[in-house]
Amino acid sequence: MEENSIKPKKQLLNYINVFRALAILLILAGHTLQIGFHGTLLSRITLEVFAGGTALFIFISGFLFQHLSYKFEYKNYMLKKWKNVIVPYIITSIPGIILCFTIPQIYKNPFDGLNYFTQIGIFLTTGRVHNVPTWFIPMIVIFFILSYLLLYLEKKNILYKLLPILIALTVLIPRGDIEPDWVSDLDYLHKYFAYLQYILTGFIHFASMYVLGMYLSKYKEKIDIFYDKRWILIFLMLLTTITDIYFYNINATISKIFLTLIVLGYLKHYDEQIKSFEKINNALDVIAKYSFGLFFIHWYYNFAFTRLFNVFKTISIDTLSDVFIAMGIASLRYLFVFTLSFLTLFLMKKGLQLLKIENTRMFTGV
Repeated sequence: MEENSIKPKKQLLNYINVFRALAILLILAGHTLQIGFHGTLLSRITLEVFAGGTALFIFISGFLFQHLSYKFEYKNYMLKKWKNVIVPYIITSIPGIILCFTIPQIYKNPFDGLNYFTQIGIFLTTGRVHNVPTWFIPMIVIFFILSYLLLYLEKKNILYKLLPILIALTVLIPRGDIEPDWVSDLDYLHKYFAYLQYILTGFIHFASMYVLGMYLSKYKEKIDIFYDKRWILIFLMLLTTITDIYFYNINATISKIFLTLIVLGYLKHYDEQIKSFEKINNALDVIAKYSFGLFFIHWYYNFAFTRLFNVFKTISIDTLSDVFIAMGIASLRYLFVFTLSFLTLFLMKKGLQLLKIENTRMFTGV
């Protein structure tokens, strides 16, 4: 897959950059805007609407991988992923690891009692314990490892023929979930296997989104079809959303597939108009550039807000008037998490630049 000639550098498409910004904002919303008692209609609605932003992030990962595949060389690709994904993941894991060791009951560390180095190995290879959203990293590493195979199958015109099968797997194998309380009765080894299974299930579940991202990157002209057929897609999104709410949030990714196609169609169609609103476009560009860093550290501030103001992960309600109070608290949590996460990354980036460190992404993802 080595290139014999130097090809002109591809620029990141503006509509994909905007999409990346919207995706991270949705991910933050999924972790901060949950209200209602577990299982109630309100809880199921907010879970369906705001959760599942990971699907969009994975789609973007596949899109950008294919978009930049013209310069692919496996060794260099893996080295860049090590520097720009794995190393900042390890560095930003430090606060979570410290919390797991210092307040294991409060932070819900199911591996408390094991040797510290063993715990660190478990945390980094599962992601889910010390920094809940970063289970994404061990999962996306599987795609990194398979990158050569994916491009080989694309070159042989096989990969995209597998999309119907992969989408069927997304439908038939829900992402699932895992919480420390659910594995409390298992021994340490089986707990670890349960977390690894969660990652593997996530990989199988989201493989369609990654390959779909690659497909639409290779055939960008097909994105225009989604705008033309937007009302059909909107109907299907609403239908799958209502169905998932009715069946207690079994598989939110299905509606997120349609959301991805709808938003992408709109962003590409109105790309020039979006660019004309320079302040908004520039703000979204900044958020997009900070997206990986925001992903890495926002959970710490979410945890801090929850502890500081003594609220639950899902803000409960008792009466109708409580809905507005809960929405207010959830909105404050969103602003708290986003603002402090962004400021932290901005200050860290500036500090690293003052130390003459050029590749600040290697430390914070930004």
